[in-house]
Amino acid sequence: MTSAAPVIAQQKPVKPFYFNTSAHLLRITSLKATTLAEFLEALRACPEDSIFQHTFRTLQEHHFIREGFSNDFAHWVLAALNQPGLAEQLANVDVREYTSLGELRDRFIQIVEQHLKNNPADASRVAGETFYFCASDIVMVPTKFVAQNMQEFATGLREVSVHSIHHHFIEARLRIKLMSNDFSQWLHEDAGLTETARALNRIDIYTGTLEDVRRQIVRVVERALA
Repeated sequence: MTSAAPVIAQQKPVKPFYFNTSAHLLRITSLKATTLAEFLEALRACPEDSIFQHTFRTLQEHHFIREGFSNDFAHWVLAALNQPGLAEQLANVDVREYTSLGELRDRFIQIVEQHLKNNPADASRVAGETFYFCASDIVMVPTKFVAQNMQEFATGLREVSVHSIHHHFIEARLRIKLMSNDFSQWLHEDAGLTETARALNRIDIYTGTLEDVRRQIVRVVERALA
């Protein structure tokens, strides 16, 4: 019996996969906070792209350093307000559970509101440094990598920048409004590899760098070609 791997590697999916990346143009908003009360009010009022900047974007930066909290809100609460309990709650918000920035914002608001309800004196405690709410203007940028088959898809995964990995694997759920990612959607819908798509969705994005995440993605895809 011949292996199906060469067939899978060369078979042509319904449509190619175009590897893209994204550029983020940072801007500082007019909102800032020096107390938890001010932070809560700004959290309610800031634009959704500010929520994106301080969570999804910070997660990308976190992947390069392997330390610290994976969102700016938790980091500020710990470093500037010395509130480790609240910081831990904010850090435990998993962006993979959200396909809407509005829902993600509501979760952070709920956590801070509950903390202030239980600890009203914390509302006016002045932080060691001001939190400035920033936002990102996102520009999608195409890369030279296009996959016409699974072998080319695996090559693209190995060679694109980690910014492209973040764009397709982490930010994507906000774009497609699904608990999934661009890679899994293509594998399922266009390449017919549903189990491989599901395996990618099970990868933990919090336990390593983006290079670690890339390596896990490549391993899953290469298993489908083995």
